[in-house]
Amino acid sequence: MNPITAGMLQMTTAMVIAGTVGWCVLLTGMPAASVVFWRCAFGALALAWIVIGKHRTSLRGIGLGQAGMAALGGVALAASWALLFAAYSHASIAIATVTYHTQPFMLAALGALFFGERMTPSQGGWLGLAFVGLVLIVIGATTSGVPPSAYLSGFGLALAAAFFYALAAAVTKKLHDVPARLIVLIQLIVGSVLLLPFAALPTGASAPAVWALLAAIGGVHTGLMSTLLYSAIQKLPTSTVGVLSFIYPIVAILVDAWAFGHWLGRVQIGGAVAILWAVAGTHFGWRIGSLRRRAWPGGCSGADNAVRKEETAAPRHARAAAGAGGSGRSPA
Repeated sequence: MNPITAGMLQMTTAMVIAGTVGWCVLLTGMPAASVVFWRCAFGALALAWIVIGKHRTSLRGIGLGQAGMAALGGVALAASWALLFAAYSHASIAIATVTYHTQPFMLAALGALFFGERMTPSQGGWLGLAFVGLVLIVIGATTSGVPPSAYLSGFGLALAAAFFYALAAAVTKKLHDVPARLIVLIQLIVGSVLLLPFAALPTGASAPAVWALLAAIGGVHTGLMSTLLYSAIQKLPTSTVGVLSFIYPIVAILVDAWAFGHWLGRVQIGGAVAILWAVAGTHFGWRIGSLRRRAWPGGCSGADNAVRKEETAAPRHARAAAGAGGSGRSPA
């Protein structure tokens, strides 16, 4: 099979899997922190077999300092998952997932604050559009059919989840020479240890089904999904990865409507479109003023040329973050 075709199939499959994780989480009926523990535990087992057994990746290839950075990212990733899974039951899978996709802008803000990376005018504009989308989603609480307090709690949890994911991505950005699967394996082990006090065992007549769901969340939604994702990223251009990554929120929205009857209202749809459009603009480096410049064929002003040069020279971390899995190193 052509490598590009194979990569597209792998990326599509990975994003469809990612879009169904919320459904499985809610079907377990277990507390969010406990589900994340089992995700980390089963995911670590699956990735250990892939990393150490199948790919023969040596654990000696990572230094103590790098392992510490990966572990710090694991703390942030575990917090992100726990907050996101809790958001599902408060608002809805669709609202939580769309809100969670503001993570590239949080990563851009962290880069500007702590790493001295510049935010271009267009990136600031896309950030503003994403903020408008968030406001529309908050306003949509009045038509969601969910109690406003629960809706806003879910929205806040998803926003906090996006922040911690961006924090994990910012940390792992510094681990250039460490294999991505090894980083995720360390993060999953750290998450398992960190959330061990919250671990609970399924009980009752539904226990076998819940165990199957937990194994799927760890083995399929974490181990298999991340393996497909990394394999696809190696085969595909960045632009293709960015386009296909939008399958994730679309599938999540459709699954939420099909499984739980949570249909987005008009205001919420407007907010979701604004956020995802802003993410696309950030990922592909769209310049907000480009349409205006095309409308007046007289050419660009000196200020426009300066902005264009500044955006060309700006770091591309936010565009990379807007693709699959934020940093491309940790599963969503």
